[in-house]
Parts: sequence; C-alpha cells; structure tokens
Amino acid sequence: MSDRKFGFGIIGAGMIAHVHAKAIGAIGNATLVGLHSRGVEKMQAFATQHHCKAFDTLEEMLADPAIDIVCICTPSGAHEDPTLQCIQAGKHCLVEKPLEVTLEKCDSIIAASRQTGMKVAVIFPSRFYDQALLLKKAMDTAKFGDIVLGDAYVKWHRSEAYYKSNPWRGTIALDGGGALMNQGIHSVDLLQWYMGKVDSVQAFAGNRRHKGIEVEDTVVAVLKFANGAMGNIECSTAIFPGDLKRIEINGTVGTAVLQESNLTKWEFLEMTAEDSQLNEDMKGNALAHGGGASNPADISFVGHQRQIEDMIHAIETDTQPMVDAVEGRKAVEIVLAIYESARTGKMVHLPLP
Repeated sequence: MSDRKFGFGIIGAGMIAHVHAKAIGAIGNATLVGLHSRGVEKMQAFATQHHCKAFDTLEEMLADPAIDIVCICTPSGAHEDPTLQCIQAGKHCLVEKPLEVTLEKCDSIIAASRQTGMKVAVIFPSRFYDQALLLKKAMDTAKFGDIVLGDAYVKWHRSEAYYKSNPWRGTIALDGGGALMNQGIHSVDLLQWYMGKVDSVQAFAGNRRHKGIEVEDTVVAVLKFANGAMGNIECSTAIFPGDLKRIEINGTVGTAVLQESNLTKWEFLEMTAEDSQLNEDMKGNALAHGGGASNPADISFVGHQRQIEDMIHAIETDTQPMVDAVEGRKAVEIVLAIYESARTGKMVHLPLP
C-alpha cells in the first residue's frame, strides 16, 4: 500500500450518505473533502457534522483536484447522470445500490467506465463480511456437493412515514421498484454471487400494507439456476416487526444459513475440525446492529468501510474492485426479470432482451 491519501466527495446528503462519511472517516488513508446536494440546508448541516466542505455546484466539486473518488448517494433512479459527470471529470465512483433502475442506464455507466478507465463499484456491503466471504469460498470449492436449493428471505418492516419521508420513495421513476429493488437487492446480489447465473424466474408481487405507493411492498419469486439448482426469493416491507435478512444454501452434503453478517448454521455430512470450530465460534456470535430490518438507519458502516478499502486497493493496483459495474448490473437484471414475471404472470428467461 502506498502512502497516498485518497480524497472523497459525496453527492447527496440523505441517510446513506452519513454511512459513507462514517466509513471514510474510519479509513486511515482516506479523507472526506466535501459534498454536493440540491438540498442546501441538509448539505450545510452534513458538512458541519462531518467537517467537510459544502460545494454549491457539482461542477465545483468535480473541479477540486483533492477529490479522487465520488460516492453517489442520490435516489436510485438518479444515479446515471451524476456518475457519468464524475467519470468524465476523471473521478472514480462508488455508486449506492442499485447501479441504476434500468439496464440501459446500467450499460451507459459500464460503457463510460470502460472508455475512460475510471473505476466504478456498486455498494453491496453484505459481500464483505467475514462469514459471507467464508460461505463464498465454500461454494467455490463445491463443499456442499451438488447444490439443491438457494433461497433468500428479506422480511422487513417499513412504516408509512418511511415512504412519505422523501417524495421519490415508492416511485417507479426514482425508486425503480419497491421492496425488492430497494431493500431486497442486497440479498439478490448475494444469492446470485453464491449460486451463479439465473436461467429463469416465475414471480408474484403486490401491496399488502403500503397501498399508496406505485410499487410493490411484497414479492415472491421461484428461480431456476444454470447449475440445475432451484430457489426462492421472499421479500417484503409490510411485515411487523421485521427480521434479519437470511440466505440459505442447501446441498447434497451440506447446509449453511447466513443471517445478516453471521453464519447461524454450518453442517456437513463429513465435518472437518475447522467446521466444528466454526460451529463453536457461532455460539458466541452477536449481531451488533439490526441490519435495517425495522429501521433503515440501523445499519453498520463496517461493510461500507471494507468496500471503500477494496476500491482504494483496486486503484492502487490497477485492478477491478470486487463489485464493479458489470457485477452490480447482475442483481438489477434479476430484479427486473422478477418484476416482468409478476407483471405478465409468465415465466421470464434470462438474460433479458
């Protein structure tokens, strides 16, 4: 690692921008230079809280040579334009999930990144926790035998006040979808990272509680994977009190359950000493936060910190970040396929046309 200190800018001053600021502040070779937001009062308050500069215009921020990387924390359907502006200004970008809400917008970001050499990463912090990485290693080494099922469950609570807190929430244009695109996409990303390519989906969606929004608050999908396995995704923001998100992997010789950032089940037909030790360690696991199950602000910044560190490493070594724009696009395509199936009542095959 070089002695270089990386300067960061943030676009947007909402709740998730504060998570980025805290994560940047925890990294020794990173510093938050400033932010730009259209809401002047929120921007000024953010700058005061995090001891950085408030830029009146995006152009002014992008002209600052002290900024190397920009965190895009605007609403989901407003990621493309600022990301392209940052790329053209010679800034690397960390884009909050999802990369964008249409594949066309995702592809324009990917193309700009390739043309300019500017790196783009999509924020999926769940990939960066130790036990999530351990599960990925086990999948890659066929530890479970033939995979039978891969399932994701996101049963969360969001109040009516949550959707009314910002006019873009629950809209097709700027949220890009409901519970699945906004909350469940973390688990969609994890599931496809573990299980591989999705061949087809069959889905149902509706509104069980939040009748005033344009998008779904509940969705159920059945998936067929290219490896022959099957699986389910259940996602809702209509459930009280809400529970931690969960990934379940079932194979012919083993089963694992990842609940938020911790493994809660790790069992194999033939247990190694390492497997037994992990089971002992699991008994002392304690989640430090609620994972956003019932409160969107109740999340740790540790995953963000590790992902930002991964981006810095990618720049220093001229390699790709773990979740680059191409990787980030995969979860968006799966979500859109599920929405198309729910809309038409038909099975939808991937890749989408």
